[in-house]
Amino acid sequence: MPVFIHVLGLAVFAQGTSEFMLSGLVPGIARDVSVSVGAAASLTSAYAIGMIVGAPVMAALSARWPRRRALAGFLAAFVGVHVIGAVTTDFAVLFATRIVAAIVNAGFLAVAMSVATALAAPAGRARATSILLSGVTLSCVVGVPAGALLGEWAGWRSAFWAVAALCLPALLLVFRSAPVDAGGRPDVSVRQEVRTLTSRSVQSALVLAAVVNAATFATFAYLAVVATDVTHLPTGAVPGLLAAFGAGAFAGVNAVGRATAGRLGQGVAIALWSLPVGWTLLALTSTRPVPLFLATVIQGGLSFGIGSALVNRVLHLASAAPSLNGSFATVALNTGAFLGPLLAGAVTGTTGDFRDAVWTSAALAATAVAVAAASSLSAGRRERGVVR
Repeated sequence: MPVFIHVLGLAVFAQGTSEFMLSGLVPGIARDVSVSVGAAASLTSAYAIGMIVGAPVMAALSARWPRRRALAGFLAAFVGVHVIGAVTTDFAVLFATRIVAAIVNAGFLAVAMSVATALAAPAGRARATSILLSGVTLSCVVGVPAGALLGEWAGWRSAFWAVAALCLPALLLVFRSAPVDAGGRPDVSVRQEVRTLTSRSVQSALVLAAVVNAATFATFAYLAVVATDVTHLPTGAVPGLLAAFGAGAFAGVNAVGRATAGRLGQGVAIALWSLPVGWTLLALTSTRPVPLFLATVIQGGLSFGIGSALVNRVLHLASAAPSLNGSFATVALNTGAFLGPLLAGAVTGTTGDFRDAVWTSAALAATAVAVAAASSLSAGRRERGVVR
């Protein structure tokens, strides 16, 4: 595997840390810039919206740029807005920096996916994608808990400075070693690529990725509250629980990256069908610490492993749209990450029981199984000539 793909993974790790670290910094931000906790928490939503909007727009705008310039430009902008966020005392400016950071993050990830798949041999493309996604899961294992501790010891601004500093080695390596033409297509037709992405098979894979990720983040967003209010764990155990989820996710992403090449094989299909069962077991056993930790590790592995397989599936089915396929996969994942917690919040707000966030995940995972079954049935009919 080319070393430069690991450089991209480092940058994705830094950006993933920035995306998820806000959950542990909200109280400090609220106090420091004199806003409500709810307003400070909206920074997370701002980032999600920026990712959803930014991925296709930035991918389209940068489709004809040299890959080195695109990667370096997005990463430099990411560093810049974190420096601004670290020094500002104005909440509106901080809010704006989160949106801009998400947009350039989305652009970087879209270009990085196209570069990674262009550099890797055909048999290694799934592995290349898994390396990038491993950066996100590692941010859950290491970056997010470290950011929370740093914010507690030295203030939330120190976490922003740390993310900016973490990006600098990756930025230097991009300038020095990024292949200038890897994945580049100066004659790319955005309109033609969009047509490829509107095919029924690609759309089914995108919907499935969004629903699976919605199930993942419906619980992940409430995992800390489940631990303290349902399992009655001390707050000091929460970083360990989040790290356990991330460790499972890291293992799942890497296992799938070695085992799939853009096709949903039997193992991934079994994992998908197991997903609603796993969320159900987590909901039923969430009152006891040991089962909670075990189920969290397992569900982290299943959820992110399946999510990685679905990203590879999108890239495989939309190989004729190499400039945009990664961005649409990013949109699907972030749409799920945005809608899942909203749905869980609506349910738990009505029932008053935070375990219902996990039941929401179970329902969404069951929906994903139904979508996959319907898609498989439709594909089988088309192959037999029933659907034309």
